Amino acid sequence: IRLSLVGSEMCIRDRLIQSEAGFVSVTGTPEHPSKAGLSIADIAAGMYAYSSVLAALLERGRTGRGQRLEISMLEAMSEWMGFPLYYTLDGQPPPPRAGASHAAIYPYGPFACGDGKQVVLAVQHDREWATFCNQVLQLPELTAQYLGNANRLAQREKLRGIIEGCLLYTSPSPRD
Repeated sequence: IRLSLVGSEMCIRDRLIQSEAGFVSVTGTPEHPSKAGLSIADIAAGMYAYSSVLAALLERGRTGRGQRLEISMLEAMSEWMGFPLYYTLDGQPPPPRAGASHAAIYPYGPFACGDGKQVVLAVQHDREWATFCNQVLQLPELTAQYLGNANRLAQREKLRGIIEGCLLYTSPSPRD
């Protein structure tokens, strides 16, 4: 098996691979693009190498012949960019950089609590939204008012104020 950075013998670091593949264009804050905190290009290439070795072993078991495998970090990272690419179909803009929040789901990300700490929320669909409004915020009237993720996304700043206003008197519970 041969692992390379970009398909040839070039010395390029993980950050450059993340940049070249477009990953930093969808990570970080609106003001500051950022690389992932881990060496994800290395991890991605390792994952594709692993699955390629398994496929080659299966092929050898069937045919008795070995395989030559070449794994490129750049190609692995480019594959990971498929999801953000879907945003740009039909001339649509790419997903905005949203920091620790989600660019396309709301509320999803860190929210301030009254003790200065943060809690991370991940409300992904209307059933969870209804439960969140009724049991956590204790504002059931918000359920219908902000029904649908597209509606919540369009009003994310107003909703952030409402949610953080409710969390002002709470503090995240420490895990046991």
